[in-house]
Amino acid sequence: MPTNPWDPNDPHNPYGNDIDLELQAMDQIWDTPEIWRPYDDLYHKELATRIRNQNQIMADMVDFKPSKSSINSIIMDYLISEGFPGAAEKFAQETNLSQAQGFDSQGIRERVQIHNSILTGNVEEAIEFINDVDAEILDTSPLLHFRLLQLQLIEIIREVLSSNNGNPAATDFRPAIEFATSQLSPRAPTDQSYLAALEQTMALMIFQPDKMPAEMKELLDLRLRETVAEEVNKALLKAQGMEPVARIRELVRARAWAETTARAAKVDLPDDMSIGLDGEHDGGRGDAMVT
Repeated sequence: MPTNPWDPNDPHNPYGNDIDLELQAMDQIWDTPEIWRPYDDLYHKELATRIRNQNQIMADMVDFKPSKSSINSIIMDYLISEGFPGAAEKFAQETNLSQAQGFDSQGIRERVQIHNSILTGNVEEAIEFINDVDAEILDTSPLLHFRLLQLQLIEIIREVLSSNNGNPAATDFRPAIEFATSQLSPRAPTDQSYLAALEQTMALMIFQPDKMPAEMKELLDLRLRETVAEEVNKALLKAQGMEPVARIRELVRARAWAETTARAAKVDLPDDMSIGLDGEHDGGRGDAMVT
């Protein structure tokens, strides 16, 4: 059996634990190509394989060509779901997709109107629009209805908190208390989470904005409007027999999941596999929902 100069426990190793002898052995190895060349060749073979795998992945990505009709369908689905009525109308005419399932210019504009009402804090108006579009949506979605009413209460409190130079009197909160009593209190006993949400929202009237706990400040964060608007848009799409999320968003998420899973499994992948979307991982809507 050949001596292994790297292992002091090798019974055939004449160097034992003598460092100087081991260093001499290392010099001997580097001076003997037939010893180290097989390992060097193996390294280069593995490196070449990794490069070929990465090149093949990139080639497959470049060579994959979905049909034009599939691309048009995904684009139309995005324009409808995300609320671009003008662009959807024009694209439908240019691609002969005017008869596409789910294409309803008026329906898109109604969703845009509801979305914009919520974003501007006019929740009462949004609820009226929702009932005009489909009177059953809120009746069959009690959680969504509660979320809208909670947001409406938050908007009432927000307005009071900003009055009198940020120093409102206790009586200024009367409209908020009356609204909570008539609209939210009857719903609270039906679900423990409703009761907790109502209590937390009512607590906004107790603290000064700069002294509120973090979880309460989140209720006053304008991003809550966007969250509720998203939930309403999904409910409206579902009621119209459409998918609640644009297919292209699902494709992007599926691709991100596949890349993460592959990297976790130590699959050879190129370092940069960006798909070229600005802010592709932020999950934002960008300029969606425009008239």
